[in-house]
Amino acid sequence: MIAAPAAWNDSPVQVGLVGAGPWARAMHARMLAAGPETRLTAVWARRFDAARETAAPYGARAVASFEELLDNCEAVAFAVPPAVQAELAPRAAKRGKALLLEKPLGPDLPSAQRLADAIDEAGVVSQLVLTKRYHPLTREFISAARQVDVAGARSCYLHGAFLGGDFATTWRLEQGALLDLGPHLLDLLDAAVGPIAHVRGTGDPRRWIELTCEHTNGAVSQASLSGSVRLPQVITRIELFGPHPGLVYDTAELDHDECWPVLRREFATAVRTGTSTELSAHRGLHLQRLIAQATQTD
Repeated sequence: MIAAPAAWNDSPVQVGLVGAGPWARAMHARMLAAGPETRLTAVWARRFDAARETAAPYGARAVASFEELLDNCEAVAFAVPPAVQAELAPRAAKRGKALLLEKPLGPDLPSAQRLADAIDEAGVVSQLVLTKRYHPLTREFISAARQVDVAGARSCYLHGAFLGGDFATTWRLEQGALLDLGPHLLDLLDAAVGPIAHVRGTGDPRRWIELTCEHTNGAVSQASLSGSVRLPQVITRIELFGPHPGLVYDTAELDHDECWPVLRREFATAVRTGTSTELSAHRGLHLQRLIAQATQTD
């Protein structure tokens, strides 16, 4: 049983939400409004009606402009395509707002670098929504993995969301699984097996892409990624091999609702203490560099 968090004795962080799509409604708005560590104060999206529909259940304001959003919050959460986040988040950082960022940071490495630089220049807190990293079972797996000698690993992140539905969005269909699913799996492999020094990719990210990761400790891992295969459920699985009994991480039974209170508490704590967690924009920039490597040809 997961222990209940300690009481929150500070004032709630006032958060504005950029975006009103399916992910913004299903996760961001609901999580931020639940408190007590945060309060959803305002929502801005390209379509005002969508922003109003997202904000209304939580008593938040739908605002007409991004600047108006910044006037009504102390932190900004982004639930928009990477190119939009890379354009708007630096403006929020310059206004001194803490940032809750989606992965990837941007559509490419230069845009991700500019965002990370803007955050550093402003000195604001940043944190990534790498969902699975906030689940206690994920943290138990990473902790256990760091105690053993790993020679190699096999992993996959597979689903069919790009075949149709709410998450078959333009940027996902254009960029494919590497940019969307890649940050999750590369982050887990980097954390569990050891820092990744180099990545080679083969295949089509819009159909199926295979990654070979060389880790600084000599281990080698494989990662299969696709959002375009018909499956009964999402598969995220990592198998570690070495002179020890194998370790396996599988999200089949993982309840993602257990991630949100942890994410919310850690973001609010980071904002109130002025200290970002390990999962800051710098982590996102590291992952974006690995993704860029995977697309390079010899």
